[in-house]
Amino acid sequence: MPPSPRQKRPTIYDVAERAGVSKSLVSLVLQNSTRVSDEKRAAVRAAIQELGYLPSRAATALAGNRTRAIGVMIDDFRNPWFVDLLEGMQAVLDAPGFHVTVADANLNAHLEQSPISGFLAAGVEGLVIGGDVDAVPAEGFPVPTVVAGNRAIVPAGADLVANDDEAGARLAVEHLRDLGHTQIGHVTGTGRAAELRRRSYERAMRDAGLEPRVIGGSGATDQGEGRRASRELFERWPATSAVFAANDVMALGVLGTLDELGLRVPSDVSIVGYDDSHLAGFDHLSLTSVDDRSAEVGRAAAELLLARIEGVRTAARDGAAGVPSRAARKVIQPTLTVRGSTATAATATNT
Repeated sequence: MPPSPRQKRPTIYDVAERAGVSKSLVSLVLQNSTRVSDEKRAAVRAAIQELGYLPSRAATALAGNRTRAIGVMIDDFRNPWFVDLLEGMQAVLDAPGFHVTVADANLNAHLEQSPISGFLAAGVEGLVIGGDVDAVPAEGFPVPTVVAGNRAIVPAGADLVANDDEAGARLAVEHLRDLGHTQIGHVTGTGRAAELRRRSYERAMRDAGLEPRVIGGSGATDQGEGRRASRELFERWPATSAVFAANDVMALGVLGTLDELGLRVPSDVSIVGYDDSHLAGFDHLSLTSVDDRSAEVGRAAAELLLARIEGVRTAARDGAAGVPSRAARKVIQPTLTVRGSTATAATATNT
């Protein structure tokens, strides 16, 4: 059992003495080394349990010449997309003992120092780029790297896992068209994913012989921009009967605008978001949204990263050098989750 606050915290030497082995053998057990017999491993683990020994992660990392640390770079802590991404990653990284450190590239942008430099200085074994970050160099990084989501910059040698943003936007438009909507607006912001969704929306509208109505593209993909862009949308096209938002957070801004205008959802205006975040499922929102399967993106990103890390370690043992240059590309198909924010245009009073 763990020691009480007044007891001296047991050390690795105490464990070694209790188990009747050397300190170095305890270290090997902590590293899950295969060079330890089952009998001695069981003795060490029993001593750890009896003494309540808590090994230092830093000391264990130094002993094994690794940190088991993964750096994750995002561009907006407020975006719930990252929550599902990180949950998916953690589901894969927990078992092999990796831990994740997250940094928002925009949070301390005024310092003009990329968090990636801090990650590398701390000895992370891999990087995940989960946002559109200006500090990402095209030439790549000295550690295995995976890009999660479609981004403006994909570093050389980095793997890419993303949902098919173009297919997702088409799902949204086709759903609204199937409900009889022809006056469908789109609010959007900056970023590669938003750009792909906008382009696909425009193509889907033109393919159906409909006029695209796009507002935004230079601002953030957040609630404030969703509200501003949707105000402009309804000022320019008051008869708009449906809105496709670049993500769920922007859709919240659209809901605020509709409330200001006295328009009801979905009887007056239908709304479709993107990401199918936990926000979309809230009872009072019940937002129809494109599910980009971000948790699966996270799992796939973590699996690719672990394979890269293992490849680097194997190459190092064999006397080779460098990260394999051939990059993997994995595209995950989105689906549409229909909830209460969309209805047939025939029931609307604003068309």
